[in-house]
Amino acid sequence: MDDSRIVSAIPAYTLRAASWQRDEAALRSVRESVFVQEQHVPPELEWDGLDAHCLHLLAVDAAGRALGTARLLLADGILGRMAVLKPVRGCGIGSALLARMVEEAKKRQMQEVVLNAQLRAQAFYTRFGFRGSGETFSDAGICHIRMSLKLT
Repeated sequence: MDDSRIVSAIPAYTLRAASWQRDEAALRSVRESVFVQEQHVPPELEWDGLDAHCLHLLAVDAAGRALGTARLLLADGILGRMAVLKPVRGCGIGSALLARMVEEAKKRQMQEVVLNAQLRAQAFYTRFGFRGSGETFSDAGICHIRMSLKLT
């Protein structure tokens, strides 16, 4: 197997802090593609009016194209809207976004980070130390479980 092909297939990307005011178009493009188009989340559920009050991260390629995003509600430590475009999933972008968001929560001295994970992503979050609690539930027709990570 030619490892150089694998390495060349992994996109170069950087993570950066994003603001809804400055980066709304890029953030929307990823979430629209992943949640609304791919997963059929109704737009009125995706666009909940909370984005202006969140910390956002954006993964971009060398040309500045958005590849992935995540947001953290600063008032209550809720992580959400983790999304990576389908062609670049499995390249470490989601892991980098999650690790950076956990770092950001720690910097802000949050006690824990909470998220509602789609069941198919539960193992991903478990690898980072998140633990599920409670019953599964449906959100936008997708089965979820509440998960949390204690930071202190």
